Amino acid sequence: MSAAHDTFKHSIRDATDLLEHFDRVNVQPPPENAEVLKRASLVMALAALETYIEDRITEAASAKAQGAKESLLGRFYTDSLENDLRYFHSPSADRVRNLFKKYLSIDVAQGWTWNNYEPARAKSELDKLVSKRGDIAHRSPPPKGPIPSPHIVTREAMRKHVQFIRDLVQASDKYLEENL
Repeated sequence: MSAAHDTFKHSIRDATDLLEHFDRVNVQPPPENAEVLKRASLVMALAALETYIEDRITEAASAKAQGAKESLLGRFYTDSLENDLRYFHSPSADRVRNLFKKYLSIDVAQGWTWNNYEPARAKSELDKLVSKRGDIAHRSPPPKGPIPSPHIVTREAMRKHVQFIRDLVQASDKYLEENL
């Protein structure tokens, strides 16, 4: 496994720690602010994925550029990647695929196969999570009236989301190890 994968295993722990904290405070009646822990868990899980993608492509690109780093072309390659990563804020399927295609000439999404997932389903699921994260981070609705509205992230869904992200990283890392 890559160094990026090792870092990811540590950083995804923030998402699971937030869920464990939610479980501890979610008593009857639950505190009003307990739901923020689930939303924060999704944000942290996708941040861990984003960091993995950035670290993994940098790791692979550095290996590819080995020996050419001092050349004009080598500097252009690494500078371009650094610049693109400054604007890589949302790990949607297309953004991830395009980044790996541009710098490594590989479609990493072809490796998104595990259990009941194939690339098309994994891409769709990832895009749904990224959209949900955007809704949480930018459009979290205030409560309306005394009856609480359904929460955007349920506890069971959040468990599945974290597992999906773990599996996606595992599949990506394996595919890249085999194809770079």
